[in-house]
Amino acid sequence: MLHTPPITELNDRARDIFRIVVETYLEHGQPVGSRTISRFSALNLSPASIRNVMQDLEEGGLLSSPHTSAGRMPTETGLRLFVDGMMQVAEPSAEDRARIEAQLTRQGPIEEALSAATTALSGLSACAGLVMVPSQEPVLRQMGFVPLSDRQAMAVLVGADGSVENRVVNLPAAIPPSALIEAGNYISASLSGLTLREALGRLRKEIAAEEIALDRAAADLVERGLAVWSSDPTDRPILIVRGQAHLLDDSAQGDLERVRLLLDELEEKQEIARLLDSAREGTATRIFIGSENKLFALSGSSVIAAPWRGNDGRVVGVVGVIGPTRLNYARVVPMVDFTAKTLSRLMR
Repeated sequence: MLHTPPITELNDRARDIFRIVVETYLEHGQPVGSRTISRFSALNLSPASIRNVMQDLEEGGLLSSPHTSAGRMPTETGLRLFVDGMMQVAEPSAEDRARIEAQLTRQGPIEEALSAATTALSGLSACAGLVMVPSQEPVLRQMGFVPLSDRQAMAVLVGADGSVENRVVNLPAAIPPSALIEAGNYISASLSGLTLREALGRLRKEIAAEEIALDRAAADLVERGLAVWSSDPTDRPILIVRGQAHLLDDSAQGDLERVRLLLDELEEKQEIARLLDSAREGTATRIFIGSENKLFALSGSSVIAAPWRGNDGRVVGVVGVIGPTRLNYARVVPMVDFTAKTLSRLMR
């Protein structure tokens, strides 16, 4: 198994050559040879010396050579090392900021702003733009339970917006009819105004702390009633994708199979949404490179994503881009971060 050295273990010469290889590859999309480095860098090293260092970097798992006579290109491990330890990230240019803000200051429904955000990111990054928003979760006003049989009841949920939905709930054995009334009263009195997820979380916390004013049978019924909505398979995130055509630019002509795989992956929106959902956990922009995520193990694609927030400060969704691992990370990362912050300001 290859030992991949941390950036601190590379000497100055190796670090400089590695940085030049990565930056040149990300700019041009072609393997970088020793003669190119010696000709255009200020290292004052011979091609032979540069080749020796590149060979060491290849043995360390940071560079690879697609053909025996070709130059080197960064591996996914090398890209991760570069992104985490060497990349110089600057603020988006004034022009990029202006284009993003121009798209996001349009009047109209939030869906239009989200679509505009993905379009702006796609155009500026030459990737496909992505934005994910959880489907609207109902806020409870009240809930009641209507017995259907000894083992089933109809849970009737009234949302804060006046909507009414029904679900069939399986009942515990020998539950008394009074427990159905008690459970409905508790939900309406104690959990009204909360989302289903928040209500379920509070219920479980109160049960664990033995602070709930319900008997076990009624508490179990409340949990079943809330869970049947929280785990509803129709409650799927909304994913907007724009700019897939950018993935078919001139640089993709020699790698059409990879692009075809990526386009197929974009059709599996549910899997993409799960990946983006993991970016909701952090406070900063996340970078997923190639096979670090099994979804992109075949296409070798990268995703850059950042969470955006609603007017209460809580994370609402995620915005980002998807494209080949040969992305201009230093430019695209701050661009995605700026778009997320602009969306957050728009929600206030």
